[in-house]
Order: sequence, then C-alpha cells, then structure tokens
Amino acid sequence: APNLPMSGPPPIGARKANLDQLTNNIIMEFANQEVGHLRSLNSTVGVFPRPLLDLSAKNFAKIFDDAFGHKLVPPFDSYRDSLSYMLSCYVIPYVGLVGYVGTNPNINGYETKRLLAGLLGVESGQDAVIRMYLYERATKLVPPYQYTVADFTSRISGLRNKLGNCGIKDEGVYIQPPLGAENRTRSNVLSANFGSLSYKRTPAEILRIVYGSGDEHVPGGFYPKGANGKIAKEFLK
Repeated sequence: APNLPMSGPPPIGARKANLDQLTNNIIMEFANQEVGHLRSLNSTVGVFPRPLLDLSAKNFAKIFDDAFGHKLVPPFDSYRDSLSYMLSCYVIPYVGLVGYVGTNPNINGYETKRLLAGLLGVESGQDAVIRMYLYERATKLVPPYQYTVADFTSRISGLRNKLGNCGIKDEGVYIQPPLGAENRTRSNVLSANFGSLSYKRTPAEILRIVYGSGDEHVPGGFYPKGANGKIAKEFLK
C-alpha cells in the first residue's frame, strides 16, 4: 500500500526474517490487517506522513541489552529465526494496545469511538496470539543464550515498566501468584490488572517506551527523529 506512508521515509534496517511456515502465516495476516487499519484511520480521522522508523536488528539488540542490563553475546538478531522474530514482536504491539485503552476516555464522537473499538479488538487479538506463541515455548531456551522465553518476556516487560515510569502496567508470560488472575495463577497468557482489566497508558508513557529514552521529550529507539503526531510534536517542542 505505497500510498499510505504519504511519502514518509522508508524504515531503517528492516529485512525479511527467516520464518517457518506457521509464523510466516501469522505475520502475513497481521501485516495485511495493519494495512487495513491505516486505511480505516485515513478514511475516518485522517493520517499523517510516516515518521522515520528504525527497525534494524541493531536497534532491537540494544533494546534486549537494556532489558537484561548487559550486552548479549552475540547481539540479539530479531530476524534470525521465528522465535527471535516473535520475541521482537512482543516488544511493541502491546504498547499500542494499552495506548488505545488509555486514549478511549479522550475520544469524542461515535464514529471515532467505533473505530477505536474496532482497532482495539484486533490489536488485542494480535497480542494474544503473540503471547500464546511465547507462552507455549516459555521454558524453552532462546538460542544461543542461556535464558528462557519466559525470561525474555519478563525482562522486556520490566524494561517497559521502567521506561514508562508509572508502576506495573506490563507483565511477562509467567508471574508470581500475587500478580496473577485473582492472585491464583503464575500463568499469564493475558496481561491484566488486579480486576483482570487491561492496563492503560498515556501518550507520554508510550513515547517514553518507544523512544527508549524514558523521556517523552527525547526521541530515539524506534523513532530516531521523534513521532509525527500532534501530541508527540508538542512534547518535542
């Protein structure tokens, strides 16, 4: 859909991942759904030019290094195989999901609220598929490291909580029972709060996370030059 970026710059470093057929089918479906989301946004509320995005393996490697608190050796390669790719998919989509939940009270108009509900439904489903994929492999080591899939999800969720700087709003696929559903489970296929409701994040929290800086005023991470939306630009002034 070459018209949808509105002449925004191409992403940095994106390349085809080495995926098995199952994972490829999942990602192809999600990718086409995102095209539909952009088309729906454009026809309902309008869109703006795509900002510069850094989707390089080097950028993902830095995120995983930050999550573990030391450099992984060799550097994490998000495009290496299906498991590495799905762990990379764990990094961002959930942030968008809780962003939709946090945005909902500030949305005016029936058509716009209906759009948000439709987007949130599909984004929640995508996140659930990613989490279930990783949950099924939770005890498996992520080659070539001596960390399990559950370790990776816990570290990434911890990093997002740290960057968001608003307490626990993110949890890996395994947690301690006090945080589980009704304080009874270590299983955490779906991340939710004490009332088993979705967590929510403000635009500032989201920017702190996707910029990787912990500061909504300091771009970086996935957005080297900052995001393009009106709210994001206000923070960059």
